[in-house]
Order: sequence, then C-alpha cells, then structure tokens
Amino acid sequence: WAEGLLVFYEVFKFLEEALERHKDSLIGDLLIPGMQRTRAFEEDLSHYLGQEWKQDYSVRPEVENYLEHLRNLEERQPYLLVAYVYHLYMGLFSGGQILRAKKMMSLSSVSTSEGNNVTAYENTTIGSLKKQLKGAINEFAENIDRELRQEILEEGINVFKLNNTIIASVKGVDEVLRRRLLKLLIAVILLIILFLFSWGYFREEHSASQQTDKIINVEL
Repeated sequence: WAEGLLVFYEVFKFLEEALERHKDSLIGDLLIPGMQRTRAFEEDLSHYLGQEWKQDYSVRPEVENYLEHLRNLEERQPYLLVAYVYHLYMGLFSGGQILRAKKMMSLSSVSTSEGNNVTAYENTTIGSLKKQLKGAINEFAENIDRELRQEILEEGINVFKLNNTIIASVKGVDEVLRRRLLKLLIAVILLIILFLFSWGYFREEHSASQQTDKIINVEL
C-alpha cells in the first residue's frame, strides 16, 4: 500500500501545483475544493514509513520519467494536463474507495482511520466531487477548439502507458494484479475517449444549431 502511495504521490503533487500555477487560465477551476490529495498522501506516507520518510526518499526513475513528461506538457500546452487530472482523480474517487474497503477488511486493528487519508474526504461526498469535476471539465470543453480536444484525446493514451509503468515498478505487485490494474486502466481510458468524443459531438451540434438560427434570421 505504501509503495503504491509513493509512486503516485509525486504525480498528484505535480498536477495540483500545476493547476495552482495556472489558476487564472481555463484549467484553474479543475482543482475542486476538497479534491486536493497532496497533504493526504504525505500523512499516509508518514503513517506507514515514519515521520522522517522524506529524508531518505528519492524519486524512482519510472516516476521521474512520468514527471518529465508532465513538465514538457505544461511548458508546451498546459491544457493537455486535463487528461491526467480527469483520469487520476476519477480513478481515485472510484477505484480508491474499492481499495480502501478491501484494505479495511484486512486490518486486524480496531482503528481504520489512520493511513487512509488519501481515500477519505471530509465535509463532502465522492458523488459531489465527481459531479463538480465533470461540470468543470464540461465548462472547459466549451472553450477549446476541436484540435485541442483531439490532442487531449491522444494524450489519454499516454496516461494509460505512464500509469502502467509506475504501477509495474511497485514491489510485490504480481502479474495477476498487474493484469487487473491494466484492465481497469483500459476501462478508464475508454471512458475518457467516450467523454472527449462527446465534447466534440455536442459542440458541433451546438455550432450547427447556432448557424441554422442565423440563416433563418437572415431569410426572415
């Protein structure tokens, strides 16, 4: 569990810092209040690895490659980070709850609150966070062009590849679990693809409707 937290900690931290850096842009509204996970990751890692875990901590090569890719995206076109925000947070909202439940069932300790901060959300619900994030994504989609939507769609494939790479670096992850995680990642990527195609369809329908209204008004 701690190893899994460790490989995704830097990724979530980067995305949240990037959204903060671009808070005055179109993606500024994607970091929903209560959604941030950086501090929760650090609290859980302190629980499992000790309070001084950062002293001997170094980012593993697979994660560093992931971060380098994200840095390049932010420099070239920060809006492409949307693919990562949507995939990772939606995955944590849904899959994280399943993992949390399984983990709690395996604990012999009476207390189940410690070490579970990443999958715990105070003063809000998972359903509410999902709804708000989807709403923010939809609003973002209304303000980008078709070419950018296509780029985000294509970047979704890299989300899958990079996540699979860092998962494979976790000690103790056997082949069966990797295949299951792979299937989960594929399912989420397909959802992303469907979602992005929906952007294009509804945007084109909306534009066509507006154009038709203009023609009718001219004829009248």
